[in-house]
Amino acid sequence: MNLSPATMMPDAELVAIAGERAVCDMRGVLYFPETDVLAVSDLHLEKGSSLARRGALLPPYDTIATLARLQEALDLYRPRIVVSLGDSFHDGEGAARLHPAFRERLEAMMAGRDWFWIAGNHDPDAPADLPGDTVRELAIGALLFRHEPSRTPVEGEIAGHLHPCARIVQRGRSVRRRCFASDGARMVMPAFGAYTGSLNVLDRAYAGLFRRDSLMAYMMGRDRVFAIAGSMLRPG
Repeated sequence: MNLSPATMMPDAELVAIAGERAVCDMRGVLYFPETDVLAVSDLHLEKGSSLARRGALLPPYDTIATLARLQEALDLYRPRIVVSLGDSFHDGEGAARLHPAFRERLEAMMAGRDWFWIAGNHDPDAPADLPGDTVRELAIGALLFRHEPSRTPVEGEIAGHLHPCARIVQRGRSVRRRCFASDGARMVMPAFGAYTGSLNVLDRAYAGLFRRDSLMAYMMGRDRVFAIAGSMLRPG
């Protein structure tokens, strides 16, 4: 797929990261048309089963819901390369707990394309019995894909881990949504998993990651992505 502003999905936002064009999609994926790369972060597959093992019983539908949304994004963009930016599984045994039907569905998504599992803090090792390459980080052109953002400026870095969200207040109404956070030099992606939480981009965990005068939050609305300047953001 080769996207131009005229043909881009109406529910997405076209951005530039270190000079590379990218599409922030409302489904929570990031697509690079020039390299045909689709990035997704923090799937946290099998989080429900992981919590159940600790006695916290939640409806066991997170994996199927997450895979369904991922399938939708893959069907839309049909990327040649997929990069999963770490914490793809909620723990190191998550891949082994996949129901055979879920495993079959995931393997079907992976077929015919290059698939990279970036090692995360929840899943530092290769997922059991799944295809794809597991790496600590991955360089593609001017971009560097990794799980945790570096504490020092890295031009072209695409990371996850922090589960960013943004909050704005307009006409007395507060709106809080997951978001892509970027200053044009680097980006932190939203968590994709159905059972994942989020952390406001103004939290101190993000201190030093972005140039404040260039910070943008690409907020995921119900029907589209909204580009919000950093000056509009509120804590909480």
